[in-house]
Amino acid sequence: MLIERAYLDLPTGTGAAEDGWPWTVPCVRQLAAEGLTFRAPVTFLVGENGSGKSTVAEALAEGFGLDSYGGSAGYKYASSREASLLGGRLRFDPTREGRRMVRGPRTRRRGFFLRAETALEALNGERNTQRLSQAPDEMSHGESFLLAFRERFAERGLYVMDEPEAALSFSSCLELVGLMDELARIGAQVVCATHSPLLTALPGAEIVEVGEHGMRSVEWAELGLVDHWRRYLSDPRAYLRHVLASG
Repeated sequence: MLIERAYLDLPTGTGAAEDGWPWTVPCVRQLAAEGLTFRAPVTFLVGENGSGKSTVAEALAEGFGLDSYGGSAGYKYASSREASLLGGRLRFDPTREGRRMVRGPRTRRRGFFLRAETALEALNGERNTQRLSQAPDEMSHGESFLLAFRERFAERGLYVMDEPEAALSFSSCLELVGLMDELARIGAQVVCATHSPLLTALPGAEIVEVGEHGMRSVEWAELGLVDHWRRYLSDPRAYLRHVLASG
């Protein structure tokens, strides 16, 4: 692991709920008040749409020196986006192994930020700088994700993913689980915002549930998404009768 805790370096009085977005998001308020402690090499952020999990993931990536648009660490930002309010003020308590990378210049940092909605353009940027062996825009969406996982997720660093399962089949998700496990074994760290019960089943990973309560650590079997998928696959009609006109 590289990071033990992430926290916001904010001026006194900043971050009250009445200050508007993003402080109205419960998980952001908790991040500002308490920080986020990492207890395992792989951390999953799980929550409904709008819960703030992607906001936290992006801030972690940006604070570490990964382009918030997506891509690698250790070089000038590919996009012209300015630092966000959260990412620009995020700070880290590194582990002993991560101290040199976190506290040194950005050129020492290693890792990758993959976000589903901007992945293709970011990966083409990786190809343009010879960091990928093939052109992602000549492949399917899922194949380009797997190419990045195989070729850019291969060394000690921080790897942040925002809903990577969006482009992946069942078997490809299993391959990603194996990759996450391998990254943990070599001393890297992974933070993944996801809706996938398959990914979050990785043994030894910490699952942080994000919602109106803020953030809390939970077990896989306690996740609402796991319960819903189990019940849906057991009896789809029990759910579909509420959403289909014929029901």
